[in-house]
Amino acid sequence: MTDIDVIIVGAGPAGLTLAAELSLAGVRPLVLEKHLAPRDVPKASGIAGRILDVLRYRGILDRFEAASSDPHVAARFPFGGTHVDFTQLADPPMRAVPLPQMEIERLLAERARELGAEINRGHEVVGVSQDEATVTAEVRGPDGQYRLTARYLVGCDGGRSRIRDMAGIGFPGTTYPEVNRVAQVCVGDSVTVHDNGDIEVPGLGRLPFGFNRTDRGMFAFAPNPGGLFLQTVEDEAADYDDDEPLTLTELADSVRRVLGVDLPMSDPKRLSRFTFKDRQAERYREGRILLAGDAAHLLPATGTALNVGMLDSVNLAWKLAADVQGWAPAGLLDTYHDERHFAGARARLQTRAQVALRRGHDEAADSLREIFQELLSDEPALRRIGALVGGTDIRYPMPGEHALTGVFATDLTLHTDQGATSVAELMHAGRPVFLDLADRPELREIGGEWAHRIDIRTAKTDGHPADAMLIRPDGHIAWAARIGEPADTAAPTLREALSHWFGSASVAQSRVPGSIPAPPQMWMTSCL
Repeated sequence: MTDIDVIIVGAGPAGLTLAAELSLAGVRPLVLEKHLAPRDVPKASGIAGRILDVLRYRGILDRFEAASSDPHVAARFPFGGTHVDFTQLADPPMRAVPLPQMEIERLLAERARELGAEINRGHEVVGVSQDEATVTAEVRGPDGQYRLTARYLVGCDGGRSRIRDMAGIGFPGTTYPEVNRVAQVCVGDSVTVHDNGDIEVPGLGRLPFGFNRTDRGMFAFAPNPGGLFLQTVEDEAADYDDDEPLTLTELADSVRRVLGVDLPMSDPKRLSRFTFKDRQAERYREGRILLAGDAAHLLPATGTALNVGMLDSVNLAWKLAADVQGWAPAGLLDTYHDERHFAGARARLQTRAQVALRRGHDEAADSLREIFQELLSDEPALRRIGALVGGTDIRYPMPGEHALTGVFATDLTLHTDQGATSVAELMHAGRPVFLDLADRPELREIGGEWAHRIDIRTAKTDGHPADAMLIRPDGHIAWAARIGEPADTAAPTLREALSHWFGSASVAQSRVPGSIPAPPQMWMTSCL
C-alpha cells in the first residue's frame, strides 16, 4: 500500500506542470516544496516556443496571456550577442509571452490545485530509498520528520537537485566563469534615449541599442516604457547563491566596471543574477526515481530552460499515469528518457552555439557574429533558428515511417457534423486521440478496440496531411496513415502503434486504492 501515486519534489514550473498533467490523467500527485512561500527572486521572464502550443492545447494559454503585460510582444530575441528578429515574417516560427516566473508558478499552481493536486510547502525531502514496487521519501516538515511511500518520485528540484544526487545520477558538463546581471530600471534625466533605441550616457557618449562589448565585459540594453531593460556580463569565478537577491548597488557597480562610467538608475522592477552552466543528467530515470526540469539539464543561455523543463513534464506525465493505472506497455516509461534526453541535447546544441558567439572578444569573434547576423537576414536560416530555439523542430525518434511520426500535431481546423473544431480543442482533456480525416471505417474499427483509452474522432480538414493520425496526450503523433494507403498496410501498423504506446486492448485499467480513475470517453462525430 502506498500513501500517494507520485511524489513531486519541487514546486517550480516543471514540478507544477507535472502535478497538473498527472491530475488531468487521473493520478494522485503530491508536491513537496522546501520553501514555505513562493520565492520572489526574479528568474525566468516569460514562456516561449513549443510550450505555448501545449498550453493552448490544454485550453489554458489565455490565462497566461491575460496575466502578461504584453502578450503579443514583438518577436525579437537575443541569440548569443546577436539579434534574431522574426517580425519581418508574417508567421513567426517562435513567439513569447512575457511573464515573471513568480506569476508563471502562481498560474501553474492554480491549475494543479483545480485538478486536485496537493502542494505542501515547507516540506523538504532529506532521504530517498526504493525497491521494485515503491519509493520512500524521508521528509522534514513544519511538524517534524515523517515518511511517505509512493509508486514513483520525480525530482523537479532544480540544478542543485538533491534527488539527483541521492539517486546516484551523474550530472556532467561545464560551468562557465561568467555572471549575468539583468534588470528593468528607470534612468536619470541625464541619460538621453533616442528614437531608434540608442542611449546617450554622460561621460561616455552614444551607445547603440543592443549588445555593447568592452574589454571588461558586455553591456546590453533595450528601451522599454519608463526606462531600460539592461544586462551586464562579466567573467567571474564566484559561485553565487541563486536565492541571494541582486541589489541595485551591485548592478550599478557591475555597470561601472563594464562601461567605465556611472549609469544613473532607480526604481528597479526586476533585479536578477545568474551564472551559466551546461550540464545534462546521464539518465533521467533510476528505477522509480525520475528527473525533470533543471534537475535534468542546465542550459547556458536565457529563454530556454523553463520551457524545456515544462515540456519534460508534459512528456512524462501520461507515461507515469499509464504505469500507475496498470495499462502501460513494456518500456513505455523508458521512452521518457529516450525522448527528453534527445530534446535536452537539442536545447544544449543551440545554447552552446550561443556560448561560442557571445564569449569571443577578439576580431575573429566579432566577424563570426557579423556573419551570423547576416545569415539571419535570409528567411530559411531565420526559420531554422526559430524552430531550434523554440523547440518546435523536435521529432521524437519512434517507430513508424510516416513523415509525421514523432512530430507535434499541427493545429488543424476540423469540420464535423457538429460544427468546426480544432486539434487543439481535441487535446484539452489530455487524452490520446485517433483522428480519422478521410472516412476510414476500417481504421476506426481498430481504434475502437482501445476506445476505453483513446478518443476517436472523424472530421474533414482542408488539405489533410494524412488519412488518419494517432496523437499522444503530449501532442506528438504516434502513427499516421499515408493518403490513400491501403487498409492491408495501414491496419497492421496502426495496431502496432496502439499496442506500443497504449498497451494491449484487452488489458483493463487498474488503480491504486483511493486514487481517481480517468473517465473513459469515446467521441464519435462525423461530417460524412
